[in-house]
Amino acid sequence: MHMCKFFCTFAPNFVNMKICFEQESKKKACEWMSQAQHIVILTHMAPDGDAMGSALALWHFLSTEHRIQNTDQISRSITVIVPNAFPAFFNWMPGADKILVYETQQKACEPLLAEADLFVCTDFNDPKRIGPVGEKMLQRDCPKILFDHHLNPVPFADVLFSFPEASSASEIVYSFLKNTDRSADRIQNTDLATCIYTGLMTDTGNFSFNSTNAELYDIIADLLRAGVQKDAIYDAVFNQYSTDRVRLTGYALYRKMRIYPEHHLALITLSADELDQYHYQPGDTEGLVNMPLQIAEVYYSVFMREERAKPGTPRSRIRLSFRSQGDRPVNVWAAEVFNGGGHMNASGGELFGSLQQAVRLFEQSFPKYIKK
Repeated sequence: MHMCKFFCTFAPNFVNMKICFEQESKKKACEWMSQAQHIVILTHMAPDGDAMGSALALWHFLSTEHRIQNTDQISRSITVIVPNAFPAFFNWMPGADKILVYETQQKACEPLLAEADLFVCTDFNDPKRIGPVGEKMLQRDCPKILFDHHLNPVPFADVLFSFPEASSASEIVYSFLKNTDRSADRIQNTDLATCIYTGLMTDTGNFSFNSTNAELYDIIADLLRAGVQKDAIYDAVFNQYSTDRVRLTGYALYRKMRIYPEHHLALITLSADELDQYHYQPGDTEGLVNMPLQIAEVYYSVFMREERAKPGTPRSRIRLSFRSQGDRPVNVWAAEVFNGGGHMNASGGELFGSLQQAVRLFEQSFPKYIKK
């Protein structure tokens, strides 16, 4: 299969030197993408901006290539399926209205998962991170491709593009599309570029962490040349909050933020009852963990959110977010104590149990993992 079918370029002559694809793996992935008739694109539970951006960018690319190459009018399906709802402030993203949510649209998703002849996965390192959808995926004897930037990926994919040093899965997807062998600027897809930019922006805290590599800003320049409206994207993601979300943020900072001054550490916890009081919606606590870092003497911040136990599940799930500044890693702490991981300054984890248990474990463990 000729490789020219799977390359997207936004501007000439840019190569991200940090991300280098093994040629045989890249060739195989391109062949599968070209030949598959029923492609399902998957990303993780509680999709964030990078999950949405990388998945939708792949959807735009594959859909556009199919229209260009499909002279025989062959029927082909390309679908993004997410395990559960994504935040409403991503509804505006190009293609978001075509996404299927497994939790609420299971009947529509099941046939697509059952007949898929290629799974393209992005922004997760373990099938457990996509819940029941992961079980369906693993049951299918068909190729699986993974684009990810988390440490220690579980070896479930047939072709793995894993670059933990990358800012985001969106950066990896961009570099893959950019550096595949297509000879001309044939696709100038503003919608695709917009999705990539959204992933870059959100997974770096608007370029405040995981964003010190010069290559990242070369990518941004390419995306701007493709027509991305960066100020409008920022406004759509960060300036469209509900009143309840703003009130919840104020409550969390005023009532629930605890400072450990000797350790330059902050902790915010929110119980399921507290979230209910403010009519919590997915994404309403996005970015909350970053706010304590605005305090002059706080270098570490941790946020815990309780998810009420579902029927048949005996324990609540506590979701944790970790942030830090400078050369103060939190990913090892998240991985070794809270079954998580991530980047040096931005990680996540989880614990099944009570919020009180999570706080106790946090207080017992932090002296080992943080620098005074």
